[in-house]
Amino acid sequence: MERLSNNLSKNTAQSFNLMRSQTKWTKTYVHNHLFRYLCVFSALFLGITLFSIVIFISKTGLLVFKDVSLSEFFFSTKWDPENGKYGAAVFIMGTIYLTAITLAIATPISLCIAIYIAEIAPNSLKNTMRSLLDLLVGIPSIVYGYLGSTILIPLIRKVTGATVGDGILAASLVLTIMILPTITRIADDAICSIPKELREASYALGSTKFQMITKVLLPAAKSGILTGIILGMTRALGETMAVVMVIGNVAQFGFNLITPTSVLTSNIVMQILNVDFDSTWNYALYMMAFLLLMMSMIFIILIRKMRPKGVK
Repeated sequence: MERLSNNLSKNTAQSFNLMRSQTKWTKTYVHNHLFRYLCVFSALFLGITLFSIVIFISKTGLLVFKDVSLSEFFFSTKWDPENGKYGAAVFIMGTIYLTAITLAIATPISLCIAIYIAEIAPNSLKNTMRSLLDLLVGIPSIVYGYLGSTILIPLIRKVTGATVGDGILAASLVLTIMILPTITRIADDAICSIPKELREASYALGSTKFQMITKVLLPAAKSGILTGIILGMTRALGETMAVVMVIGNVAQFGFNLITPTSVLTSNIVMQILNVDFDSTWNYALYMMAFLLLMMSMIFIILIRKMRPKGVK
C-alpha cells in the first residue's frame, strides 16, 4: 500500500509539472504571437498612414491644375490669388535658395565641430559638447525664431543699413543654428565609427594629424557625413515657424539676402487659414505642401541608397 501511495504521489506530481509546463508554454506561445501581431499591425498602420497622407495631399494639390496651367504654377512669379494669379516660382526658388545658403554655412561649421569633438577635444570636453548639442536639438523652433526676430534682425539692420533686415540672410542664420546639431552629431558618430587601425596605419606611413583626418577619416566617413547633411537639409526644407518670424513673408525674390521674401513653408502657414477648402487658392497651397513632401521623400531615398551594403 505504501509503495502504491508513493507511486500515486509521484504520478500526481509528474502530471502537475506537465500541466504547469504546458500552461507556461501556452502562455509564452500566446504572448509571442500577440507581440508579433502587434508589431505587424503597427507597421501596417504606419504604412497606411503615410500612404493616406501622400494620397490626400497629392489628390487635393493636383486639383489646382484644373484652373491653373503647369507653366504658370511652376514658372510664373506672379502670386496674387485674389486676382487669379497662382505663380509659385518665387516660393520654389526661395526654398531652394534658402536651403543652399543654409547648407553652405552650416556644413563646414558642423564638420569642423564634429572633427574637433571626435579627434581633438579631451574626453571631458567631448561629453560636455555632445550634451550641449543634444540640448540644442530639443529647443522649440519658435524660440529660435523669436531670438532671430528680436536680436538677429536688429543686428543685421545695424550692420547692413537695411531698412527691414528680414530676408534670406536672417532665415539662413537661424536655420544654421537649428540644423547644426543634427549634422554635427551624425558626422561625429560617423567619424568615431572608423576603426582605430586606419588611424594607426596612416600615422605609421608618416602622416600628420591633419593629413590623417583629411585623407583617411573624412573619405572613410563620407557616407555618414552625407547622411547628416541630407537630414539637416530635410529639416531646413520643412522648418516653418522660425522661418516665418524672420524671412519677411513677401512674395518677391530675395537674392540680395536682406530683402523680405517668402518660401513654400512660410507661404503655406501664413495663408492656409484664410482660404476656403474647395478653392483654387487652397489647392495651390496643398500643391506646395506636396512639393515639400516629395523633396523630403527624395532625400530620404538618397540616404537609404548611400548606406553601405549590408546595412539595413
